[in-house]
Amino acid sequence: MAKASRAVLITGCSTGIGRATAERMATSGWTVYATARRLESIADLAEKGCKLLALDVCDSASMQAAVAAVEGAEGAVGVLVNNAGYGQEGAIESVSMADVRRQFETNVFGLLELTKLVLPGMRAQGWGRMINVGSVGGRMTFPGGGIYHASKYAVEAISDALRFEVRGFGIRVSLIEPGFIRTEWGETAIMSIGAEPEPGPYAQFNHAVAANVASAYSGPLAWLSRGPEAVAAVIERAAGARRPRTRYAVAPSATLLIKTRRWLPDPVWDAFLRRQYPTPR
Repeated sequence: MAKASRAVLITGCSTGIGRATAERMATSGWTVYATARRLESIADLAEKGCKLLALDVCDSASMQAAVAAVEGAEGAVGVLVNNAGYGQEGAIESVSMADVRRQFETNVFGLLELTKLVLPGMRAQGWGRMINVGSVGGRMTFPGGGIYHASKYAVEAISDALRFEVRGFGIRVSLIEPGFIRTEWGETAIMSIGAEPEPGPYAQFNHAVAANVASAYSGPLAWLSRGPEAVAAVIERAAGARRPRTRYAVAPSATLLIKTRRWLPDPVWDAFLRRQYPTPR
């Protein structure tokens, strides 16, 4: 029987966690297919040993072509790292439905469609690793991030169901739950808060949400954050483990927040949040 493919397909490699993961795994000897919407944004990864593919998780034809290319060269995608995503911030009422749909297309539907595309090849070879980059935000919700958190809760649900459904085919599913990671994510999240015309009902609140996001990466809480390399190391560990864990929390902030939310009753948690955010009135 032919040896199972261990080729790694990673989405969202232009910056942050995806880029760090592609560099680390290629350097470690994995066959890595690094992807991004624009190939010029990852051109330098070829020098690190990565194979490059254009892939847009909001475009079905793009995903189909990328998977077909890997399967044509390697037989199957052995490890899928669903990393592409961003954070849509802002009070729920103030976020347009177009932005809501874009958030879910990127963070959820693209992940789901790509997963469905690679599973037949993994099943056929009897081995595979599905690694979904979720967030500590899939375990708790902060005001002003409801749309983003909803997308990450969805990734949690998909990962939990899929883990059971594909285990019998030799496929293991792991969920990565980063806390505060120093990447461009924070800047993108802040920019996603639309400039609501004054005196909008959520203008002051959304401003505070942006300030809190910035503080998490550059303020007093920054010591709880880690660089994207920390997440890359955990992703590689999950890919290579004989019995990968179902969940990997990354960064001290993730561990602290998950434990805190687990033990605090809802009224106490809400009271804590009211000290961090202004109540819209």
